[in-house]
Amino acid sequence: MSTSTPSPAATSGRGVRRWWTERDRRLDAVAVAVLALVLLLPVPGLLRYQGPPMEEGFMLVFPERLLAGDYPHRDFLHLYGPGSLWVLAGVYGVLGVDLFVERAVGLVQHAGVAFGMFFLLRPFGRRVALSAGIVSILVLIGPGGLSAMAWNGALALGVGALALGTAAQRRDPGRLTGWMSAGAGVLGGAALLYRPDMVLAIGFGLGALWWASDGARRRPLLIGFLATLSLYVPHVLLAGIGNAIQGMFLEPVFELRSGRTLPVPPSWDRIDGFLQRAGALRTDGWPLPMPGLSQQIHLWFWLVPISLLVVLVGAWRLRRRAGPTGHLRHQADVLWPAALFATALVPQAMQRPDTTHLAWVTGISFALCLPAVVSLMGERWPEWSVGRRAWWAIGGLALVFVVVIPFYPARTYVDLVGQSFGQNRFGLAITNGDRRFYYGSEEGAAQAQAVVDRLAAESTPGERLIVGPTDLSRTNYNDAFFYHLFPDLEPGTRYIEMDPGIADTEDSGLAEELETSDWLILSDSADLWEEPNESRFSRSQRPNEVVAEQYCEVVAEGGFTLLRRCG
Repeated sequence: MSTSTPSPAATSGRGVRRWWTERDRRLDAVAVAVLALVLLLPVPGLLRYQGPPMEEGFMLVFPERLLAGDYPHRDFLHLYGPGSLWVLAGVYGVLGVDLFVERAVGLVQHAGVAFGMFFLLRPFGRRVALSAGIVSILVLIGPGGLSAMAWNGALALGVGALALGTAAQRRDPGRLTGWMSAGAGVLGGAALLYRPDMVLAIGFGLGALWWASDGARRRPLLIGFLATLSLYVPHVLLAGIGNAIQGMFLEPVFELRSGRTLPVPPSWDRIDGFLQRAGALRTDGWPLPMPGLSQQIHLWFWLVPISLLVVLVGAWRLRRRAGPTGHLRHQADVLWPAALFATALVPQAMQRPDTTHLAWVTGISFALCLPAVVSLMGERWPEWSVGRRAWWAIGGLALVFVVVIPFYPARTYVDLVGQSFGQNRFGLAITNGDRRFYYGSEEGAAQAQAVVDRLAAESTPGERLIVGPTDLSRTNYNDAFFYHLFPDLEPGTRYIEMDPGIADTEDSGLAEELETSDWLILSDSADLWEEPNESRFSRSQRPNEVVAEQYCEVVAEGGFTLLRRCG
């Protein structure tokens, strides 16, 4: 596959000349097809894979509650912006509330990052752009699978904003250029509607893009951004100003943090995160020697600042040697805002350095290392061809994936592709009517199914259901997918998602909600939850007392117990 780049003469002006030939279009189409294949290979396995029971559970339930008239922050706990819920509610309203529909949206989000990265980095050559898109898939698809998590959606929108905005910079001024700049602003604003904590990344990335643009591009970029961001106004008014501030800023930043933080850097000799320890039980399928899993997480943490330093240095030096026009200027205009965007994602890795949060940063920084290294090598060895430099950069990153952190993400991707072809499948369906959720343990799925069948047989539509951990004084996690399986039952609590320091406090209101609920499902999935933070401490015992005083056991199946309020 060709990696040739246009000569400076072919791009001597600010706008793009007609160097993008029919041959380029054909080869780009082949590259896009290869990228699509890499993305789609694990999808059949992922569609029937166990997603995170709480996180995917609430991405199924929250938008459905929105359709039913409930509103985030006001009626149920929600720690992010409204964007992902609005989008999913719209999709569910058309296609129905279904696990596969939700995962299709998650697939689109992964595709947005991968293809956005390809088109963003296309000025560095087809080989670099394709490899960067593949890297983003390998790193990001493992931690949450196809769950339509808000962070992945925000990443896709942010990368898309940079790709569209930098493409507009390479065009001559005109109506289409203005619309492209406005579109970049819309995507950037939408990213903040998904995750307001991405404000630094969007601010630095689009800020650098705005600074490098002229007035014909600045105005539509800013107008598109502010117009989209203004959608927060109806959201805040519907939720209530106090509720919105509480839900998007106070709870996630101040109340939740002490119960979710992990050591920085991660421990060398043990896995700090509870969910990562559980995920490490599935370790087969990697034939080569590799460091211990805790050691890989520790090394991965240090790869975050290393990769960002490489990207920043590469982008800065490229800016210094690029002229006012030409192909190097186009590359610099791409890499510099992307480098700032990636660097401002680093708080995600520092606040909780587990595999998910590390992936959420390095899915971008590792991909951007490829053009940065190619650029730095071009400065050091200008006689080397673009293709030769690209292969060295790709080889170096491949070595990291195979030798340093092979369990994450290379082994995970290989495992997922194997599941698509029927090997070592990890997911059994728990169903109620046409609703389903997949569980990794055959025994656990059978036990959960028994509870579901009993509740379906004895409950009445309109009754209230609460799902929580066995010990309600430590609300570290819950199996929120049960709410999805019972759309005819009303959630009996605002804590559809349960977090330490929020649902288990003295003033949370959980005990009062238990006093008015009809049904309760308790699971022991988080009984052994132990992390080096405040989640290991018990808080209010009042919810446990209400359960002991007012609830009668209906059925207990392994780790799941169904209870009904007595009388």
